[in-house]
Amino acid sequence: MEKTISIEDIQNFEGKYPKQLWHLSLVEMWERFCFYGMRGVLAFFMVDQLGLSDQKSNLQYGAIQAFVYAFTFIGGIFADRILGFRKSLFWGGSLMIIGNLILAFSPQDLFYVGITLSIIGTGFFKPNISSMVGELYHEQDNRRDAGYGLFYAGINIGGLLGGAMCIYLGKYYNWHLCFLSAALVMAFGLGTFIFTKKHLGPIGISPLLHLKKAKQRVAEISVYVGSILCIPLIYIMVKNTVFADYFMYTIGVIAMIYFLYETFKIKDKKAQYKLLAAFVFIFCYFIFMAISEQSGGSLSLFAKDNLDHKILFFNIDPNVVNNSANSFFVVVFSPIVGILWLGLYKRKIEPNTVVKFGIGFLLLALSFYAFYATRFFANAQGISSLNVFTFAYLLLTLGELCLGPIGMSIITKLSPKRMFGMMMGLWFLSSAFGQLAAGKLGAEMSSIENASLTSKLMAYTEGYKALALYSLIAGVALILFSQLVKRLMQEVR
Repeated sequence: MEKTISIEDIQNFEGKYPKQLWHLSLVEMWERFCFYGMRGVLAFFMVDQLGLSDQKSNLQYGAIQAFVYAFTFIGGIFADRILGFRKSLFWGGSLMIIGNLILAFSPQDLFYVGITLSIIGTGFFKPNISSMVGELYHEQDNRRDAGYGLFYAGINIGGLLGGAMCIYLGKYYNWHLCFLSAALVMAFGLGTFIFTKKHLGPIGISPLLHLKKAKQRVAEISVYVGSILCIPLIYIMVKNTVFADYFMYTIGVIAMIYFLYETFKIKDKKAQYKLLAAFVFIFCYFIFMAISEQSGGSLSLFAKDNLDHKILFFNIDPNVVNNSANSFFVVVFSPIVGILWLGLYKRKIEPNTVVKFGIGFLLLALSFYAFYATRFFANAQGISSLNVFTFAYLLLTLGELCLGPIGMSIITKLSPKRMFGMMMGLWFLSSAFGQLAAGKLGAEMSSIENASLTSKLMAYTEGYKALALYSLIAGVALILFSQLVKRLMQEVR
């Protein structure tokens, strides 16, 4: 008979990584193929196939992405309270597969139906796999950052493959194949989880095991039925971005009240301070996402119209570069950045987490100044250099590496275990507001109707210059106030 794996068996692992991390990273890699593949084609597809204007496409993109991340907050709560991480992940993955199959069947006519199912599915899937990674480690295990670094690499390998393949299949073959590839890869990811979940021991099981089977089943079925009943409502809100705004502002207020309620319910002052520090990081992540997430919106449309096809000595589609450059650079440079932090730590000069966030914003500012600089490399027709555009993505990626991998890790370090799912959901909810803001910022840049390519170039790059300034201000402010946030973090580093 096979021995039951305990949480101690998992957490007392030897070496740098627990074996379960490799399994979870592989599952997340395939899910991110599906997610980043879809994200990379949204704005392009809406302009090219649905006939939306650049401005409307940016707003629609922001609303769709906002819903995706907002539902991770809701999914995190239901996983914490009712389903457990495993059942939540399985339900979410199944809905994502169905959504992509609907898109593959009729991409133009059933676009919003397929997207609605994908939104709900991602909400149940995404926060829970990230939370399970946190449970593989003791609270004081300093290998956790390295674990999230590997998990982050898995995310970006999936993002690289999906971002490049989906837009390529859609543009040069057909959109049915584009969406079918996402569905098949998601099915492969879900299959990987089913075959490897036996190694997770008690991690991710239902929190309702203390109840009678019948009561447990009623609670779980209520979540499944409730999420299906939400489909018409989300469909209407996704199609009408004004409703999306109302929904997001409402869920934002509810999330804040719920966070404050949970925080002040804790009697331990130190735990309260740590949660407030976590909120500072979550708010900074919102600002970072609002600026950097032009990738799927305005930068996608900028790449579609205003860039040549030459990168170094090769010919390549600018939208493939836009969708995959960030993930490619993460995979290449994340080990280098990790070694750099390790070297600085050994010399006792490693910057603290708050300063790393600040450096991330300064690099983000440089990247958007580089996007702005593409106007100086444009020809008379308004076509600019793909090389400069790609260099800007390199700077953006280096900025992201200063906060992305450590962000999820620091949230789990600062949160009590019983609040992991909610806090990870709040982290993704901040991203939802970032996505919504990114769509509005992108729409603002593309508000000129029937503009020439040169006018588009000037409008977009002027917008990128403003975003660079906002990033610069945020980076300087974080570095100046780093000691204050450090005090709130208590013993966490």
